[in-house]
Amino acid sequence: MATVGFDKLYYAPITEAPETGEETYGEPVFLAKAISAGVSVELAEAVLYADDAADEVVREFKSAKVSLGVKDIGVTQSAKLTGARLDDNGALVSASEDGGDFVALGFRAKATGKKHRLYWLYRVKFAVPSINLQTKGDSINFQTPTIEGTALRRNKEDAQGKHPWMTELREDGQGVEKATVDGWFDEVYEPEFAAAGTE
Repeated sequence: MATVGFDKLYYAPITEAPETGEETYGEPVFLAKAISAGVSVELAEAVLYADDAADEVVREFKSAKVSLGVKDIGVTQSAKLTGARLDDNGALVSASEDGGDFVALGFRAKATGKKHRLYWLYRVKFAVPSINLQTKGDSINFQTPTIEGTALRRNKEDAQGKHPWMTELREDGQGVEKATVDGWFDEVYEPEFAAAGTE
C-alpha cells in the first residue's frame, strides 16, 4: 500500500548498561516537523561456492542510513542529537570531536487507506545537520535542513533472543489493538511474543 503522508517525528534518549550495553529508553521527545524520511538498508553478504557454483548465500543486516528532511531543528535538539555544545550566548558550537549519543527514532506514515504505518528505529546516531542556503530570486524556494544518521541493531535482545533494529506496525494489520496505536509515541515500543522461540 502506498503512503501519502509523514509526521510525528520523535526521538527517545538511550541509557546503556555499563557491562552489556543493553538499552533503556527514556520518554520520547518531539524532534521537529517532518518533511521527508529515507531509510536505506546495508547488508553484509557472503556466498559459498561448491562444485564450481554458488551453493549458499547468507545475508545479514549491517546498518541502515537514515535521512530526515525537517522544517527546522532547534539548537537544543541539535545539541542533544549530535553532541554539539551551546555556549554561554546560546550559540551552537560544532567541533571535530563531537559525537552524539544513540537515540531511538519514531515516526509514522499515512497510507492511502487512511490508516497509518508506525515505526521505531531502536538505535540511531546522527551527524550535524546539513545546511542548505540559496539567495532570494524571482521565485520563492524554501530551504530546509536535512539530518542524517546511521541505524544499528540494538544490544538488548528481544524475547526470542534476537536484536531488532526496527519495528513497523500497520494500523490496519491483523490483531493490532487500538491502544497500541494510540500509545505508540508514549514510549519506545518493545516487541511482544507469546513465548520465546515462537515465530
